[in-house]
Amino acid sequence: MNFNRRTALGGLAATTLATVLPGMAFAQANGTLDQIKQRGSLRVGVTQAPPWYSKDPKNGEWNTGVGVSMGKAMAAALGVKFEPVEVSWGTAIAALQGNKIDIMYMMDATPERAQAVDFPQTPLLYYSLAILARDDLAVKTWADLNKAGVRIAVPQASSMDKFLSETTPNATIQRFPGNGEAIAAYQAGRADAVCLFHPPLLAARQKLGSGKIVVPTPAKSQASSAAVRKEDKAFLAFVDKQLADYYKGGQTQKWYEEFLVGFGLDPKASPPVMKELL
Repeated sequence: MNFNRRTALGGLAATTLATVLPGMAFAQANGTLDQIKQRGSLRVGVTQAPPWYSKDPKNGEWNTGVGVSMGKAMAAALGVKFEPVEVSWGTAIAALQGNKIDIMYMMDATPERAQAVDFPQTPLLYYSLAILARDDLAVKTWADLNKAGVRIAVPQASSMDKFLSETTPNATIQRFPGNGEAIAAYQAGRADAVCLFHPPLLAARQKLGSGKIVVPTPAKSQASSAAVRKEDKAFLAFVDKQLADYYKGGQTQKWYEEFLVGFGLDPKASPPVMKELL
């Protein structure tokens, strides 16, 4: 009886683990490149954040954005389909760890994130932190925003969230799941400004038709990257090579400019995403 009970409990435990951790077990047995080829698709984390990712409101398709173009190019290089999987900036790492997605573009390689996921050595692109603010909000420096009563909308668990928490502790920082929700809060008047990196604010300003874009001083510029699962050297090396080819060949800048033109913006009026062109 004791033997049967132990056997039953052991079987139950194995069944529970298999149910709870199916993605982890599969990831351990097969590298990401093998999984992608077996599945026939590259699963790319996406979130509504032009110019990185943009969903067509008419058909729900993820057709445009630097991250979408890059994902399609990498999928083509592997001979598989591009498969967008909707996440948020705050859930992307968990989605990677849970084997729900294979890669998330435009994730900044912070020390905290590097403990949970891996990043290639080659940067994806470069950009500067900026705000879209009410026309009557006097702001030239980050210190101008560090005041009680100033409400700043920001995507939760993002690089912008971390920077504002450290730089403007006296302001009211309103955190939202993603770029779209943060911009919507600003549009609705619930925030005095929204803080993102410069490129997405160009698209937001174009859509809203009001407000001013400011790059407060001292300027906060940095590289962005792409996050992948840890301990997968083969896939990491593939991503690193692809990013290097896109960046050095000018393709990343071209994708960025193509999105701006499609959105009705003049690329010459926007800072480039290659530091060599800044």
